Amino acid sequence: MGPWRAPGAKGESMLIRNARLADGTIVDIRIEGEHIAAMGHDLPAAVPMVDAEGALALPAFVEGHTHLDKTFWGAAWYRNEVGPRLIDRIENERATRRGNGLDPLAQAERLALDFLALGTTRIRSFADVDTEIGIRHVEALVTLRERLRGLMDIQVVAFPQSGLLIRPTTLDLLEAAMQAGADVVGGLDPAGIDRDPKGHLDAVFDLCSRFRAPLDVHLHEPGELGAFSMELIIERTRALSMQGRVVISHAFCLGDVAPARAMALYDGLAEAGIALATTAPPSRAVPSVKAARAAGVTIFGGNDGIRDAWTPYGAPDMLQRAMLIGLKNEFRRDDEIALAMECVTTAGAIGCGFEGAGIATGDRADLVLLPVETVAEAVVGQPRDRLVISHGRIVAQGAALMPELSPAE
Repeated sequence: MGPWRAPGAKGESMLIRNARLADGTIVDIRIEGEHIAAMGHDLPAAVPMVDAEGALALPAFVEGHTHLDKTFWGAAWYRNEVGPRLIDRIENERATRRGNGLDPLAQAERLALDFLALGTTRIRSFADVDTEIGIRHVEALVTLRERLRGLMDIQVVAFPQSGLLIRPTTLDLLEAAMQAGADVVGGLDPAGIDRDPKGHLDAVFDLCSRFRAPLDVHLHEPGELGAFSMELIIERTRALSMQGRVVISHAFCLGDVAPARAMALYDGLAEAGIALATTAPPSRAVPSVKAARAAGVTIFGGNDGIRDAWTPYGAPDMLQRAMLIGLKNEFRRDDEIALAMECVTTAGAIGCGFEGAGIATGDRADLVLLPVETVAEAVVGQPRDRLVISHGRIVAQGAALMPELSPAE
């Protein structure tokens, strides 16, 4: 497949010939400006053209849960000797951050552009807010969001990583972060960390109301403790008519509790319009993609941290994350593996509220072309020979940004 000639700049027209859709259909895709204008066979070729030669066309990837501000991506190797508990990792991260001298904006930009080079055009990233760094990380990601606007979409979540109520003045900082331009209010373990689930949820839902913002809550709490907090979030979401605007990330409790208990929770999430974000970690029980979907719950994927003080693992490649979701869910059939792909494409867009993230007339022209015939082959093989189109413009090829987009060294 390829090499392709990269037609035109952003805003011009383009015709992609002989692209293979997920169902195997071969079509032409006409792009005008930033959107898909037409799909069909033998479309007029009076514009610059790319011959996909039967390559698989997928919606560009969505990274639904990551921490751009924390990453050591591209920096010196970090020797991880942290303890096993969640609080160990939180405290170690604060200590590491004080001494490493890394610029969160520069680090976040490096990682975001590598995401783009591998086909991700939409990212939801958390940014730490605490009493040591204030809102500097939020300000860095807001700057990055605006800098990369038109190339990729970044949602910034103001996230109280060290706790909200247990660290005085953090709530004031979270409000300041929203005033500084954060898109989403973040929450964290209302019972397990803050030890005050009512107070925590009062605070974050109030911020959502005042800033007309969605909510994304990290819920690491296990078993019945997590189920208790989840039920409280469901109740608040319904009472405050926040359906479709709340995400619970991780939700490990759904993999811990008995199947009947889990199904009741899935039903409650569906009724409240709450989505789930999963990173499919190997060390924890996780929500079941099939069970969530069967109940009508949107479930999508993300990397969580990538090469940071929490973990040495991760890469800015959503095909890799789709494979890990498939492995964790014991997906083997092609139709099952396609569910993992949806977690990092259309489901991610729905869960995070990104619009027009499909391959249909009228959708934004954010596409990835891959030299494979099926979705399952893409997930398992993870080919790096990719053509990435964002906002109707070719931005990357062969896992590298187009030369005019590469940052100056």
